[in-house]
Amino acid sequence: MIRQLSILIADDYDDNRVLLRLMLEASGHNVLEARDGQECIETALVARPDVALIDLSMPGVDGWEVLRELRADSRTRHMPCIAVTAFAGGEEDRQRAHDEGFNFYLVKPYRAKDLLDLLTRLFAGGGE
Repeated sequence: MIRQLSILIADDYDDNRVLLRLMLEASGHNVLEARDGQECIETALVARPDVALIDLSMPGVDGWEVLRELRADSRTRHMPCIAVTAFAGGEEDRQRAHDEGFNFYLVKPYRAKDLLDLLTRLFAGGGE
């Protein structure tokens, strides 16, 4: 069991954010939401969540740019970030996400248990 986390969800689809928020709150976590990449950056810099779930394919500032901005700022440089995508591009995409600095890569749709297990790995000393 892990401690209660503050989790930032960045996704341009309302339904995705709502489902994730409900699932994470039901598991005892605090959830912050961002509707786009710029809002994600601003929220992360101010709120300093424990972890961010970042959709890679957002309009405007995409998840790749969000990560670059977060890694460039000393306040969020070490915050764990999880790439979330509906495009299962295979090992090349997974490797790119790792190389760019994401801690994990999660393909939609995924089971709630998979995300909770990943969070446990990350915050119980078993991160990548």
